[in-house]
Formats: sequence, structure tokens, C-alpha cells
Amino acid sequence: MSSDYLQSVTKQFEYYKLLGEKTFAQLPDEKLFWQYNEESNSIATIVKHLAGNMLSRWTDFLTTDGEKEWRNRDGEFEAHIKTREEMIALWDKGWKVFLDTLRSLTDDDLSKIIYIRNQGHTVTEAINRQLAHYPYHIGQIVFIGKMAAESWASLSIPRGNSQTYNADKFAQPKQKAHFTDEFLKEKQ
Repeated sequence: MSSDYLQSVTKQFEYYKLLGEKTFAQLPDEKLFWQYNEESNSIATIVKHLAGNMLSRWTDFLTTDGEKEWRNRDGEFEAHIKTREEMIALWDKGWKVFLDTLRSLTDDDLSKIIYIRNQGHTVTEAINRQLAHYPYHIGQIVFIGKMAAESWASLSIPRGNSQTYNADKFAQPKQKAHFTDEFLKEKQ
């Protein structure tokens, strides 16, 4: 069961990473920095926060507290990123640390205790915490992207295509597959 869990969550995180990247690709540079109002975050600001969280939580994951002394969480919500390239570099840096750490875990690690702000979590609980946190912010990125885009290409089943999509799926033989497999194949 544990290996299945690690493989499944890794694929889910890769899928959400891809949704963010497909959103970035649909937007001109200036829209990555657009804010609905003063209290909302731009896509670039959300990326900065995600990267800060990933770098803090997943650097020396099994041995140090997930809230590193060097992290400036409040600063993550200040608009300092100025270019798409800078944003993508930060995005890639955070995801690399996170996914490399996730892929290095073994079944034996899942019951180990790690700490976030001195609060103990099993490794499984820590992964699940981020499985809620990261997709929450990716959803914000996609929503902002849909509002800011000149035109939008659906990242899932386009409106009005559910029956056709389902008919295609039910025309295939039953099989064991992860729901993200077809989406992640597109990236390769």
C-alpha cells in the first residue's frame, strides 16, 4: 500500500504542477502580475509563496523543522518578482526541491515524525498537508488565469464535452490506471 501511496501522490503533485504551467503558457507576461484588487495576489505572488513553502518544508525534510529560520513568509506576499523568467525559475526551484525529496522517500519513511513549527506530523500527514495546500493555490492560479486570459483553453473536460468524453472512456476496457496518466503523457 505505501509504495502505491507514494507513486499516487507524486503523480497528483506532478499533475497540479502541470496545471500551473499550462496556465502560465496561456497568459501574456503582464497578466502574471495582475491583481484583481489590493487584497488579492497575482499569479507571480502565489508562485513566490508556493516556492517559499516548498523550499522551507522540503529542504532537509526528515531532519529539520519545516519552518526554516531563513524563510520570510510575509515577504512571499510582496510583489518583488518582475519577469516571467524570474517567476518560472522560482517555480522550478521550489518544485525541484519538493519533488526530489518526495521521490527519495521510502515506505519506511512514511511513519517517521517530522516537525512543522514544532508540531509533529508523520511523513504521510506532512505530504497530505501539502496535497491540500498546493492544489488550493494552483486552483487560485488557474482561476486568476481564466479571468486574465484573452481566450482560455480548458485544462480539463471542456464545457459541453462531458458526454463525448465519458463515451470515449466507457468504450475502453476497464483498466487500472492513475487518473493523471493521460494528462502527464501529454507533457512528455
